[in-house]
Parts: sequence; C-alpha cells; structure tokens
Amino acid sequence: MSSEDTTHFTPSQSNSRHLINLLHQYPTIIPLAVLILGLAIFSIVVGPRFYHPFNLSIVLQQVTIIGVVALAQTLIILTAGIDLSVGAMLVLASIGMGRLAVYSGLPPELALAGGIGIATLCGALNGLFVTAIRLPPFIVTLGTLSVFNSLVTLWSGGQTIRQQEIAAAAPVLQWTGTAMQFGAARLTVGSLLMLALAGVLWYVLNRTAYGRHIYAVGGDPEAARLSGISTNRVLFSVYLIAGAICGFAGWVLIGRVGAVSPLGMMTANLDSITAVVIGGTSLFGGRGSIIGTLIGALIVGFFRNGLALAGLDVLWQEFTIGFLIIFAVSIDQWLRRISG
Repeated sequence: MSSEDTTHFTPSQSNSRHLINLLHQYPTIIPLAVLILGLAIFSIVVGPRFYHPFNLSIVLQQVTIIGVVALAQTLIILTAGIDLSVGAMLVLASIGMGRLAVYSGLPPELALAGGIGIATLCGALNGLFVTAIRLPPFIVTLGTLSVFNSLVTLWSGGQTIRQQEIAAAAPVLQWTGTAMQFGAARLTVGSLLMLALAGVLWYVLNRTAYGRHIYAVGGDPEAARLSGISTNRVLFSVYLIAGAICGFAGWVLIGRVGAVSPLGMMTANLDSITAVVIGGTSLFGGRGSIIGTLIGALIVGFFRNGLALAGLDVLWQEFTIGFLIIFAVSIDQWLRRISG
C-alpha cells in the first residue's frame, strides 16, 4: 500500500473522535451538563424560590437516603450486576436497629452495629448466590427482595416504633437527622455523612488496586480472570460492601423520619438504579463513577422539586424522570457502539 492510501481525518472528524473519547473517559460530563441546564431553566421558570439556599438544602436532604443506597448500587452495576434488594436490606437494617435497642434492651451502639451487620449478611448472601452458585444477579436479588421483605414483616409484626420510643432508648439512632445551620442552608448530619462516604468510595475506585479490579471485572470478566484477578472474590466483596452501605442507609433513614417503619422506602431499589443510570454509569459494567451517581441523584431531586414548585402535577415529574432514564441509556448505548 502506498503512502497516498493512508487514511486521513478531516478536522471535524478528529474533533468528533476526540469528543467521543472524552465522553467515554469521563461519563459524568453529560449528567453534569443536564444538571446545570436544569438548574438554569428552573431558576428562570420558578424564580428566586428555587435557588434559595434553604430550598437547595431541602433537596439535598430529600435525596440523601436514595443517594446512599445508590452508592451501593453503583458498586454492583460497575461489575455488570444489579441489586433489586437494596431497599429491603435498608428497611430490614432499620427494623433491626430499632427493635434491638427498644425491645431487646441492647446498648444503642450495639443495636446500631447489629442493624448494619444484618444488612451486611444479606449482601453476603446475595454475593454467595452470584459467585458460588453462579446465578444471574437479577434473579438472585429478585428472590432475596421477597425474602428480606418477608423478614421485615415477620420481625416488625407490621408495627412502627414511634419517635418517642427511639428517643428514649437510643437517641444515637436519630443522630443522623440532626440539622446544622450554614447561613440560610440547613444540612443534616446524614447528608454530610453521605458526602463523606462518597469521598471514600471515590478514593477506593480511583486510587486503589481494588477499585481497578472492580472496573476490570465489570468491563471484561474473562480478561480480568486471565490477568490474575480473582473475579469471584471481587464480586462477593462488592455485594458484601453494598449490604453494609445499605445498613448505613438504614441508620440515615431513622434519622430522617425519627421513627422505624416497615412500610417505608418501597421504591428505593428502582430509585437507586435511576440515580446510577442517569449519573452515567453503564448498565453493562466497567464504566461509571461515584460522582456521577451523586449528580444523578441530584438531577432526580432537583427536577422533581423544580417541577413541583412550577405547579406541575406529579404525573409530569415521573414522565420527566422516565425520559431522563431513556436518554441516559441511549447515550450509553451510542457510546458503546461508537467506541467499539
């Protein structure tokens, strides 16, 4: 082949290829742009009420619990898995904390540790089925969703532990709901802990060998295995850690509502997946970020809040979120097809 046959790219083609590579390398760019655009639009449509620090801090409080659960979901989706039982683990952990402290008389700190331990065991059970028995994560967690929900009903008896009972027996369980004033903004301890947890997970995923193993297992498990990575060990640990994070979310939930109810967070599993997908994490694994998940959770929170302040019906809030999900998955598919 002569030198004249060498393929040449025009400047526009080179710029397009550069943009595609940039979007593939930094999947948070698109959700960040959507968040900024949404904030700008709602600031114009709704006015000062929307961007008032108090309203912005309220939105952050509202997305805190789903944000924590979505962090757990991110780890699992990065490995090309999915967990439909995160909401059930969250509620089971909160039931455990409340009943161990109020009715079993355990010291509050032990009750807190016990609730997180219960959720961790649930996550380990999911991981065991996925790795040892090699069942699809969707089927495993669909089954354990029913199992964990049944345990919630059985253990709680369908009864709510009232706020006064929690405050008298274990005020530490309500600590995450403590509010702190920052000017006109009002943030809770739970929101700050969510940000701290996100920082830790970001460091693990981006600065440690374990984090690189998670991405490798999600991107190409066979190649990861051939390179010496114990894929089963990574997968099991991810489900274990996700369970522990859901247990932590149970603590945040008690702080948020002040009481322990077996009926809360029924849509947490779907809401967490929504935040992860809108945040740019690929459902096929191997690509995504913790920061993107937080942005995804904020997009959902701010869009619902902005549409509500604009006077639109809940129907249009759900319509918008559904459209954003389809848009995010379409972008992911397009990037996979172009990059492939």
